This record gives sequence, C-alpha cells and structure tokens, in this order.
Amino acid sequence: MPKGREDREHITLACSQCRSRTYHTVKNRRNDTERLELRKYCPRCRAHHPHRETR
Repeated sequence: MPKGREDREHITLACSQCRSRTYHTVKNRRNDTERLELRKYCPRCRAHHPHRETR
C-alpha cells in the first residue's frame, strides 16, 4: 500500500463574500496546519475573491 497519500486531506473552499462552496482541493495537513486561503473566481459573484477552507 502506498504511504504517500496518508497525510493528504480533501478540503472545500468557500467564497469570503457570498459563502458559496464552489471549489474542492487536497492539502497536506502535516505541512499546512492552518486554513488555506486562495484567490479564486466565484461564479456566483462573477469576480475574483479570496476563498477560505471550510471545516
């Protein structure tokens, strides 16, 4: 069994303006302990906004 996938965690990103959950990604929970925040395009707002990791 491969050992490389044990630290990877599936997360959902939500728009900081409208709170819609439009993106899903994977992060390494050992290297990135705090919440991930990326600037992505929100189709509901029709603009680029920061998207934060939801729990």
